[in-house]
Amino acid sequence: MAYQLQAVAGGELLLRGASEGLVGACVVPLGGGVALVPMTDRLVDAVGEGDSGRALGFWRLPGGFEAVLARWSRAGAVAYVEAEYFGGAGEQSAAVWEGGELAWGPVHVPEGREFSADGGPISQALRRLGVVAREGQDEFATLGLGRHRDNERWIRAGGGR
Repeated sequence: MAYQLQAVAGGELLLRGASEGLVGACVVPLGGGVALVPMTDRLVDAVGEGDSGRALGFWRLPGGFEAVLARWSRAGAVAYVEAEYFGGAGEQSAAVWEGGELAWGPVHVPEGREFSADGGPISQALRRLGVVAREGQDEFATLGLGRHRDNERWIRAGGGR
């Protein structure tokens, strides 16, 4: 079964305020004060400055959106995360903005490469946002990021659209 995620992660209150009025933005609470803003087609079109993706080596991060994330990060750290899996194989990427600038990453772990001892890029990014993993889980699992298989399901779960 396929799994895809392309989203901004950060504090729920920060993301609600920062994304207010932004076409296609839906804030999905994850618990513990953390939320996602999945990258919908409408959101990509609204922030993409005519570019549908590939900024900083990400598949879905539109050109110019890094400046928006840097601006949002003045109020608190935000991360851009991507994952794609099919049949147990896949890849993860993440980057974190803090204090108005890119502070970590981007880190890309392509298919066939093992995660570092610190975990996958998404868990590492979430850790930088202050997420603390439950015993026996990583940050990805602690927030339940495996609950939904794609952005559309995350949006429906968050009451968007």
